[in-house]
Amino acid sequence: MAEVVRMPKMSDTMTEGVIAKWHKNVGDKVNSGDLVAEIETDKATMDFESYQEGTLLYIGPKEGEAVAIDAVIAVLGEPGEDFQALLNGDAPAAEKAPEKTEEKKEEVSAPAESSASTVTPEELGCTVITMPLLSDTMKEGVIAQWNFKVGDTIKSDDAIADVETDKATMEVTAYADGTLLYVGLEAGEAAKVNDIIAIVGPAGTDITPLLNQKSAPAKAETAEAPKADSAPAATAAPVASASNDDARVKASPLARKIAKEKGINLSDIKGSADGGRIVKKDVESFVPAATKPAETSAAAAPATETKAITLPTYVGEERYTEKPVNQMRKTIARRLGESLFTAPHFYLTVSIDMDNAMVARAQINEVAPVKVSFNDIVVKAVAVALKKHPAVNSSWQGDKIRFNEHTNIGVAMAVEDGLLVPVVRFADGKSLSHISAEVKDFAQKAKAKKLQPADWEGSTFTVSNLGMFGIDEFTSIINSPDGAILSVGAIQAVPVVKNGAVVPGNVMKVTLGCDHRVVDGATGAAFLQTLKALVENPVRLLA
Repeated sequence: MAEVVRMPKMSDTMTEGVIAKWHKNVGDKVNSGDLVAEIETDKATMDFESYQEGTLLYIGPKEGEAVAIDAVIAVLGEPGEDFQALLNGDAPAAEKAPEKTEEKKEEVSAPAESSASTVTPEELGCTVITMPLLSDTMKEGVIAQWNFKVGDTIKSDDAIADVETDKATMEVTAYADGTLLYVGLEAGEAAKVNDIIAIVGPAGTDITPLLNQKSAPAKAETAEAPKADSAPAATAAPVASASNDDARVKASPLARKIAKEKGINLSDIKGSADGGRIVKKDVESFVPAATKPAETSAAAAPATETKAITLPTYVGEERYTEKPVNQMRKTIARRLGESLFTAPHFYLTVSIDMDNAMVARAQINEVAPVKVSFNDIVVKAVAVALKKHPAVNSSWQGDKIRFNEHTNIGVAMAVEDGLLVPVVRFADGKSLSHISAEVKDFAQKAKAKKLQPADWEGSTFTVSNLGMFGIDEFTSIINSPDGAILSVGAIQAVPVVKNGAVVPGNVMKVTLGCDHRVVDGATGAAFLQTLKALVENPVRLLA
């Protein structure tokens, strides 16, 4: 009998897997234990072995495709066996239920809609003007000024209002001829995008049915106002300017603003709107006449000749490259996002005198079977300090706090595709050489993508060290469900005060990131003091 093969869950944080490679083809015989495929998880690329036997009848996802946990990826059975029913029946009934529910809702709502009397603007010969989307980030607009009042005659190219958006003040064009029958809000009031702000139609039309409806449908060409640079051109009606005084010229606020920025005298522009009113397009299309030499005042003092500075033209090309987000990066984004926005973080920083640690490390490496790093010393010191401060070795469980009695230290490691955190288990009981060997082994496996789920699961505290990259001080996001994380900076040669004198010293800053739900400030500070004492006197770690 045919059986489906589903995407397995290969880590505690895995939500989907990518088929990196198929090792079997449709028609191949598969035995229990055979390598069927390689699956890229959020942590590593792992082998997927079959627990079933039979002939491979079907392969779902292609190599490189992502598949959710428990989704069907293959079917095994007898040669020639019909397996289509398994694929058709794989969709849960819950997914099909909403369709039926929606159909019922439509059946129920259909009579109600047919019974309700709806009037469209077209039936009344009206045009509904809504708040247009005038910028990509605009949510609502404020009516800065109405240029017409109810009862005025409107032309299709008239700017009926000036709207203040989140970026600028812009004009709203009527795009319809008729009488302004309705104004939805006063100057200074805001309306959301697509809300009705005005109605234009034949004089005397009763628009009450339109206003009583929750939403008034409008034609696509009237509901969405074109962007400013695509506004339809209108035939300019020649109207002589009444005065050279800009303040007395009829113009929209936006037209005045643009004219001021360009240094244009509004009295020189012929308005194309009703009554000779100057609008935005008039200013933008205005070309000033050449100034004649005779117009220059004879009394004016001769101006100092200045040479125009010509800057070289540089033409660049905007380019970018995109690539799909891999499974590791997806999980890093999801888990760290959840941690940062769920756990209330706070940070505590101390400076540690590393003189004794540098001397002790040199002496230890003279006899140790494996070279010990400063990070190994920090990991060991953290584990010992956590035994004295179990509140820092804890995690938030929603309705309870878990105080871990064991010390499993996660060591953050940068790899090509992101970040992995293998775990040094029971670190407080291991020697520095043991810790060093284990961390080096994890680093090699991480780079080769050979870490297994058992290597990265179960941490109770995390150490992240960027000191090797020359970073003096930084903060980290807590590796959930841990209650804290330690960020380790570089050792810096700086002047320090010892016995009242300024002398050369070596200082390393460490920052403790705490989940305030489980660790309080005083608790974190006490832990750092213990850690500082241990690192400054490493011989205590050997006792």
